[in-house]
Amino acid sequence: MKQPVTTAAARRRLALALAVSHALALAVSHALALPALAEPQATTLDKVVVTGARVAQADAAIGTDQVRNTIAIDHEALLSAPAGISGLKMLESLPGFNVQANDALGLYEFGNSVFVRAFGFRQIGFVLDGIPLGRSDQFGGSPVFRYVDNENTWRVTASQGAGDVALPSYASLGPVVQYQSLAPAAEFGVQLSQTFGADDLNRSFIKLDSGQHGGFSGYISRSKIDSELWRGPGTIDREHIEARGRYQWANGSTLDLKVVHNEFFDYDTPSVSKAQYHGTAGDIFGRSGRHYGYLGYVPDLPVTAPGIAYSNGAYNQYYQQAINQRTDTLYGLSGAFVAGPDVELRATAYYEDKEGYGVSPEAYATSLSSHNAQRLLVPGLHAPLGLQYGLSTVGGTREGLVAAATWVVGAHTLDVGAWRERDEYHRTQARYNQAGGNPAGRPLLDQPVHLQRDFWSTRRSTQLHLKDTWRLLDERLAIELGAKALDLDYEIAGARNPGDYIAGRRPVIRDNWKDGFLPQAGVVWSFGREQLFASWSQTLALPQGADDIYSQASPAAPGPEAETAENLELGLRSNRATFNGVVALYSSRFDNRLQAYASPVPGSGTTETFFQNVGEVEAYGVEASGVWKPRVLGDRVAFNGNLSWNRAEFKDDFSTFAIAGNRVPDSPQWLSQAGITWEAGRWGVLNLSGRYVGERYSNYTNTEKVGGYAVWNVYLDLGGEAFGQGLLRNARLRINVDNLFDRDYLGTINPVVSGPATYRPGPDRTWQVTLSVDL
Repeated sequence: MKQPVTTAAARRRLALALAVSHALALAVSHALALPALAEPQATTLDKVVVTGARVAQADAAIGTDQVRNTIAIDHEALLSAPAGISGLKMLESLPGFNVQANDALGLYEFGNSVFVRAFGFRQIGFVLDGIPLGRSDQFGGSPVFRYVDNENTWRVTASQGAGDVALPSYASLGPVVQYQSLAPAAEFGVQLSQTFGADDLNRSFIKLDSGQHGGFSGYISRSKIDSELWRGPGTIDREHIEARGRYQWANGSTLDLKVVHNEFFDYDTPSVSKAQYHGTAGDIFGRSGRHYGYLGYVPDLPVTAPGIAYSNGAYNQYYQQAINQRTDTLYGLSGAFVAGPDVELRATAYYEDKEGYGVSPEAYATSLSSHNAQRLLVPGLHAPLGLQYGLSTVGGTREGLVAAATWVVGAHTLDVGAWRERDEYHRTQARYNQAGGNPAGRPLLDQPVHLQRDFWSTRRSTQLHLKDTWRLLDERLAIELGAKALDLDYEIAGARNPGDYIAGRRPVIRDNWKDGFLPQAGVVWSFGREQLFASWSQTLALPQGADDIYSQASPAAPGPEAETAENLELGLRSNRATFNGVVALYSSRFDNRLQAYASPVPGSGTTETFFQNVGEVEAYGVEASGVWKPRVLGDRVAFNGNLSWNRAEFKDDFSTFAIAGNRVPDSPQWLSQAGITWEAGRWGVLNLSGRYVGERYSNYTNTEKVGGYAVWNVYLDLGGEAFGQGLLRNARLRINVDNLFDRDYLGTINPVVSGPATYRPGPDRTWQVTLSVDL
């Protein structure tokens, strides 16, 4: 059981927070004596291109009035991206975000990775319309790409270093990404969209808006994706339904009901080592290069165990043995109530139901060894017949309530709130025979060969927050002080691993992590068209991969310490007539950093992610982004770009490995994006954008790395006058080409402690054509 923070420690941190905020305010007060920059006579841009094809309102794009570095992508920007792009891949154009995806749309869940500053995918908080999405784990979590369609997304707002203290999350150690849905339209309407593309992509989208009727409005939409995998045999099948209803009172109060249902089925693709990628691994099937995939047929292989036709371990490369299926439904009821001229009350209740399964193979020799270890102890087992059918099931529910109130008192805006959530997750895993032991045989689910796990895990989260935003000097100066208390209970019960079956035990393990005072302070000073901002925060998160950590350890082993971080940033943003931009310096320091690493799963040819406490990790760097729209080009051409330099390194040695001073795996020092957009007229837009990711190490010891790469994308958007009058005036034709020059590179890294890692090749050139019409 972890100990709560002592009262003395809390007092010290409170004093530090007040000292920092006082120093910031004092510095700004002295700076006010400096002459202000002359105000330009021209108006600021209506729109600014944040990155390549991402267009956003200028004030949102650079985070105007925010005490932290905040970047946003708006609805029109999302519609310029390839249709069906996942909610995670939407972030790849933002400064500092290293997003890697297995496919062009980012739909394959096990092939995605994100790294920003010092933070990985599982250390980022995701919030959808005020609903926290909890863990991003593929098993039992709620990854954001299951819950959004870009056509229904109004804005994506990312805080790279320290999200607002009022946002609910037990996963975030700093960064928070918010997804906000479009409100129902005021008028009745129908949206239709059809997309065709590479790899037999077929995507359809339909949306029906009711319009407003006596205060009520709503919509329902459905999208459907069918596609072949770009490497190896198999398909992708996704059906996504969203519905939203809103009632609005005359005083502006609103009540919203939101439902999202997502069904997803796809086949796995393998990770590859550098040797497999370069064709030097001696693959018996002759595979190499970026299209290295599973086999679409059952090969004819020599027998390795007498009398067992499918005993050869290489049968695990048949693609029908690598399947994922998920069904998720999220319900949310939110209210924003105007209780007076200066008081607003907000509440969101939500419920999520999730289930699914995954299939992975296990070679005969591995199954035989595991079967022999259990056969005298576990009743009902059957001897293996050949290649085993590995079935994992996942399921559970998540329910919670977020409530808050905002009260304006003179120059102060007070925000106070609470969040409570219960997340229950059930996972099973066993190996079964197949008819004749054949990889293509019918699964014999009444013939278990050995059992691996059957457990429940429960997380109970409680968060309280209080924040004061103080505006001074005609609102040119804003000081934000806040704090939250976070209490996280965890329990895992049941058979966690094969050892529990062998020992005949069903342990119940409980743990708790809490901190009653997690402060945050910030300031923003506006002078002319510029703003100076600074923020500082301390955070705590539930240990990432908690289920995997507790599943592997002895029931008596101590649990992991909570990950904590301290984040500091200082920046300057500008919003002028022909230029908008922001630059930020930052530093993040971790304690008890849980670093992911991959380990081969015996008999399957796949890897599984585990976590190790590597002690302290520190990251520091600079992020800059901006857009320039020169008048000399008739306000029709915009140049944009962003550049990030980041140094994330271990500060402590790990086990017997001297890694202090080494760079954290999958953390490039350099990231950049550049683009040019030509608005030919009201009828057409052409955009060319490029993204560069610098070299990255693949292990803790920094003995293997992968080189940097650049990928270019282009899109052409035609509509309105280009199609004529009538219904065609509301039609839009978009052509997207990603990886225009067909760059061959290694993208997602599965880091290891030392030695060679495995990777996922980046997708080759893909194209799609989308025709949309509003009726």
